[in-house]
Amino acid sequence: MDKKLIALDLDGTLLDSQKRLSARNEAVLRECISRGIYIVPCTGRIWGGVPDFLRSLPGIRYAITTNGAIVEDVKEHRIVDERKLGCAQAIDILEMAGRFHTMYDAYVDGRAYGEKRFLEHMDTYAIPDAIQTMILQTRQEVPDVKEQIRKLNLPVEKVNYFFGDQQERSRARRVLQERGDVIVSSSLDNNLEINAPGATKGEAILRLAGHLGLCREQTMGFGDGENDMTMIRTAGIGVAMGNASKEIKEISDVVTLTNEECGVAHAIEQYILNAE
Repeated sequence: MDKKLIALDLDGTLLDSQKRLSARNEAVLRECISRGIYIVPCTGRIWGGVPDFLRSLPGIRYAITTNGAIVEDVKEHRIVDERKLGCAQAIDILEMAGRFHTMYDAYVDGRAYGEKRFLEHMDTYAIPDAIQTMILQTRQEVPDVKEQIRKLNLPVEKVNYFFGDQQERSRARRVLQERGDVIVSSSLDNNLEINAPGATKGEAILRLAGHLGLCREQTMGFGDGENDMTMIRTAGIGVAMGNASKEIKEISDVVTLTNEECGVAHAIEQYILNAE
């Protein structure tokens, strides 16, 4: 069945290690769009945190952000679907962070909020330089994230924890999972991402496909990390990057080249553009 929707994780997938979009990947995306295929960024980022070169790419109409918490028509600035943490629930999760040696931030109404005490000491939490740059570009600094959430009194799209110690990370994951009211995933080796039930990339792809009158078999999804697992399992073709974790590769339909080798373009050319 012809593919009509391609969902793309960004970091470690569509973008290279320096967060750049290669000319080959861009050319393939443009060709797909010209053929009427929906190209959908599918990311843990907020829409405002997606690089301008993707946000401004002609033909990008929909985006799945904050791990599936938001499905948005970005052309009309209209939310198609949302699955958010309650305000009190999010504050409780942020207060829980005090039990661990962790940096945290929160995403509300399309904005990401962080604290100076964390943003000036990201090395403490083993955050790579490229990710530090992205965080500084996309976080709005506030004196106290918890107080900001209380003041806004709005549902929360996602809470992030970052760790410099893997044992702390494992301990925090166990405690969060024991709550039973959140989904815990990660996109980096040293973070945890906390979302509301239903806020997964896989479920979001199905909801967007339904909105567009498409079936699961008409979708294709690319990813490399833990928070991409539901997308890889759910899409009509689930594609793992060559740099993906072993667990991602094992559940994928296809393993392509790495993100440094234009693996997205390689698979799309093989299975869509040049398919017989």
